[in-house]
This record gives sequence, C-alpha cells and structure tokens, in this order.
Amino acid sequence: MALTDVQIRKYTEKLLFSRMNVMINNPFFGSLLMHVNLTIDEECESAYTDMKNICFGTKFLDEISQEEVEFVMMHEILHIALHHCKRGFDLNPFLFNVACDIVVNSIILESNGNSVESITLQKYGESLHKLPDGSEGAGYTAEEVYYALLKKTDDYDRELIFTDDHDKWMDSQDESSLADMWTQRILEAGKVADRIGAGKFKSCKPRFVQDMMDSFESRSVDWKNLLHTFISEELKDYSFSPPDKRFQDSDFFMPDFGIVDGVERAEDILFMIDTSASVYDREILTAYSEIEYALDLFEGRLKGWIGFFDYDVVEPVAFEDVQDIRNIKPYGGGGTSFHSVFNYVRDKMTDRLPAGIVIFTDGCAAFPDESAALGIPVLWIITTDEIDPPWGSVAKIKLKAG
Repeated sequence: MALTDVQIRKYTEKLLFSRMNVMINNPFFGSLLMHVNLTIDEECESAYTDMKNICFGTKFLDEISQEEVEFVMMHEILHIALHHCKRGFDLNPFLFNVACDIVVNSIILESNGNSVESITLQKYGESLHKLPDGSEGAGYTAEEVYYALLKKTDDYDRELIFTDDHDKWMDSQDESSLADMWTQRILEAGKVADRIGAGKFKSCKPRFVQDMMDSFESRSVDWKNLLHTFISEELKDYSFSPPDKRFQDSDFFMPDFGIVDGVERAEDILFMIDTSASVYDREILTAYSEIEYALDLFEGRLKGWIGFFDYDVVEPVAFEDVQDIRNIKPYGGGGTSFHSVFNYVRDKMTDRLPAGIVIFTDGCAAFPDESAALGIPVLWIITTDEIDPPWGSVAKIKLKAG
C-alpha cells in the first residue's frame, strides 16, 4: 500500500531533523552526510546504502528513536566513506558484514566520547564494536576483523545483533575513482570538524581521520615532478637496453615504459619499503600514503610491485591501483640490508626486471656499490636529513613528530 502524504512528511522530517542533529553534534559525520540522499524504502527491514543513498525502512523508522536514527546514519555513511561496499565479495557474507559493522560502530563509539548509548538500539541492545580478543574495531580494517572472527569457534547469533542490510552493496556504483573521492571527502570533513568544533563531544573527529590528515600534511615530496624527472631522465634511457650484459641474449621481458597517445606511463616499477626495527609505524604509513598519492597522480598509468625488506625481502606483490595497495600488508622488524633488495632482483626477477626501483628507508644501513643495481635506475626516498645515499636519485621526506 502506498504511503500517504502525511506519512511521507513524517518520515522525511524525522530523517532531516536527525541529519541536522548529526551536523550540530558531530560535524565530521554531518559533513559526509551532505554528499548522499536520504530516502525511505517500505520493503527494507532496517537500513542500507548503495553508496549514493541511505535508505530506511518505514517500519524500522517507526521503531527507533531520533537518536537511534542518528546512529544509523553515521553507521551507513562510514560504510560508504570506508568503501566497505566494494570489498569482501569473496568472503563469507555474514561474517564480513559483521566485521564491517564492528569497525564502523567502534569508530562512532570513539567519536562520541565512548558513550555506549551512541551505538545502542533498544531492540538489539549495544551494537558490536569489539574483536573477539576485546580490542576495539576502530584500530583495524574490516578484513582484519573478519579474519579475527573466523578464528572464533562459536558463531554469532544473527537474531541478537543489529546488522544493516548489505545486499545492496553488490549493486553499488563501480567507479575506480570512488574510493579516492571519498578519501578527499573524509579529509574535507575532518577540516570542517576542526573549524566548527566538536559540539556535544570534543572528540567527534575519528582518530583514523586525524591520522589521514597528518599523513597528507606531512607529504613533502612533489611526486608529479619527482617521478616525471625520474621517468624522463632515468627510465627512458634504461628502457632501450638491458641493464646488464649477462642478460643481453636472454628472453627476459623488457621494462614497459613509454608514451602512449601522448600520455606518460611507467610500468614495472618496484617499490621497496624498509620495515626494519629502526623504522617506525608512521614512516611505513607515510610510505603507503606517498605511493597511493603517486598512483592518483598517474591515474592508472603507474604499475609495478610493492615489497618489504629488513635483513631479508618479503616477496613483492603486484599492484595496478590504489585498492591493490591497501590490500598489501607490511612485514619485517629485523635489521636493515639494502643488499637484500638488489640480491632479490638479481636472483628472483631476471624474467622481468624492474624498470626502476624506489626504496623508502631511514637510510640506517650500509649502502652497496652502485653495480649492485645492475644498471637499473634507483630512487631513494629518505626519511632523515642526516643520511645521503652515495649514488642514485634522492628525495627527502620530512615526518611530523609524534
């Protein structure tokens, strides 16, 4: 039966008033909510998003209070902003849904002064927000929470927890630039929250947002010019000849670099990130941020591998876009050896040698002779001012304290 004008007005007012309250009390979430439509769906049992709309079931709206509507709005907008809707399709759907909900609920809890009322629905009680070991979901990705849930021997009772309808995620808009667009919106919303203040709760801006803002603000490398120079001056010459006489008669693949339809591109770039004990988490986070930024600038024309090294090398993983980067996890923690990087290239990559090697490091190790690079151009990204590599191209990144 179709809704009457009176019913439509009632539901619309409830949604708009809830969004207004979110904007006042949680300006970060309120700013993000301005980018989506609020709608009603008579057939929906709870709420859902398709990344463009946040939809509420009419019966569900009748059952929950104004404050509970605000919680669900924040819950849905985080699913969009964190790009949950385009992930996890090859995982157990129910467990991944729970994992995503644990992450967003924990972020909302933290952003509302750790008040459990902010993530509680009367019908379901306090929403899930912790991993099985008791740690808060706000510090983890949905995938990390998912694999922690897999280790549990007892399943969650589906009837006793609130999880919104994630079925519409399969139908959500599939754009390669969507995650980047929401990353920018998150950063903008963080700035809005800083300007407006926190309203009711001083800690309304989530911790992960501040981490993102710090990472982007700490960027001191002009990647567009740096990589353009590295590619134009170093890789272009390299791409015309094998890097080592030993391979001139072999059938290994030549590095793929050139100009296609007037657009510069670079493929087969090996990024190696120092994960030794002397390197801190914020330096590794910065390395990730810089590589993501470089990928954004080259808009799909930068491809290659990411690997990690300390005294040994963790096998590099191929990437083609930002999402591939986010699925790669760092390993390491021992001593540093630059020799390990070049030994790996020499021993393991002769069938397809890198066109260039970019190494993120604090530089706290002995540098090998330039001959170790087999003639492959090397760009050192150094996180300290005190160390200057004796050869190769060099750029310095300044990290913020703390």
